[in-house]
Amino acid sequence: MQQELLFKVLVIGDLGVGKTSIIKRYVHQIFSQHYRATIGVDFALKVLQWNPDTVIRLQLWDIAGQERYGNMTRVYYREAVGALVVFDVTRASTFDAVLKWKEDLDSKVTLNHGRPVPAVLLANKSDQLASQQASQQPKLDSFCRENGFVGWFETSAKENAKIEEAAHCLVQHILHNEESLVVEREPSSLVLSAYTNTTKDHLHCSACTKC
Repeated sequence: MQQELLFKVLVIGDLGVGKTSIIKRYVHQIFSQHYRATIGVDFALKVLQWNPDTVIRLQLWDIAGQERYGNMTRVYYREAVGALVVFDVTRASTFDAVLKWKEDLDSKVTLNHGRPVPAVLLANKSDQLASQQASQQPKLDSFCRENGFVGWFETSAKENAKIEEAAHCLVQHILHNEESLVVEREPSSLVLSAYTNTTKDHLHCSACTKC
């Protein structure tokens, strides 16, 4: 029988970094230059046929950029099992804010075994980078290793670049880190199913898709 898994994933980062655009592109395959700023929190659902036996439902929580300064993030973050942390490659201040978002996340939600939820860093709006700009890969590789990100990707909602790969990487880490998964056996019955961790030695911080 096919199992269905539900994962709550946060999408966080400063105002205007493209969180809503990333979600709209990933879930609905649409892009607009004219999304209004998110107020509070918004939601979207992405259904993945992970393998022949498993359907994964990603409940994506689009957290408004200004929410880090409020008191509601603890409520928003509750029961999350993964996060996409987004910055705008054209605005250095949004990269400077990444660690504050990560610290806020780690202080307010952990997995059952006390470890932080896996977080993937998205260097968004890569389509706006000038061709002569140097690659950020060495810098972001070390940044991820030092600050607990499981990986990073240079993304573009406009060009639909690397968003699917980033989400796939995050789901892989969620599956490896979860000690128990919620399995929907039937519409009226939600049960806990034990999940055996496998080795994480091959999981590393990288912009590539080989998570």
